[in-house]
Amino acid sequence: MSIYLRARRSVVLAIVGAIVLSATASAFAFDIGSILNNKPKEPDKFALIRVDNLASLMANPNSHVNIYDANGWGLRSSAGVIPGAHLLSSDDKYDVATTLPPDKSAKLVFYCADPQCTASHEAARRAIAAGYTDVSVMSDGIWGWVAAGKPVEHPKLQESKNS
Repeated sequence: MSIYLRARRSVVLAIVGAIVLSATASAFAFDIGSILNNKPKEPDKFALIRVDNLASLMANPNSHVNIYDANGWGLRSSAGVIPGAHLLSSDDKYDVATTLPPDKSAKLVFYCADPQCTASHEAARRAIAAGYTDVSVMSDGIWGWVAAGKPVEHPKLQESKNS
């Protein structure tokens, strides 16, 4: 390998390293700032459940579980949705009053794509902020549901727009 290529590789690695270090330092500074200001991050008030937990709730007619899909139309059309799920118009702007049940103690379960997706978390936070007390997030998401061999439905576009 020529000296030119080695030098170029070293410069690229140095730039990448500086970017990673800068991002890490910023994240660390943010956490330190919240600690110094005595404002620790509020823990989420929803439960995290898995595919099997949701499947059990769905199989139990006494659970009266309400399931909410926080995915976008693209993922819904490719992966499908959990049968009976209500399709949210968005994770952070859906109309709580018309989308969620009137009973604030109703059992609500939100899901999105997979464990890295946080749309379901945001949707659940909105429900909690509106006063709902039995809120969960199925962290495996639709991809975990599909991988577990559970059934899915494929909604029509107009059904998605109505939620």
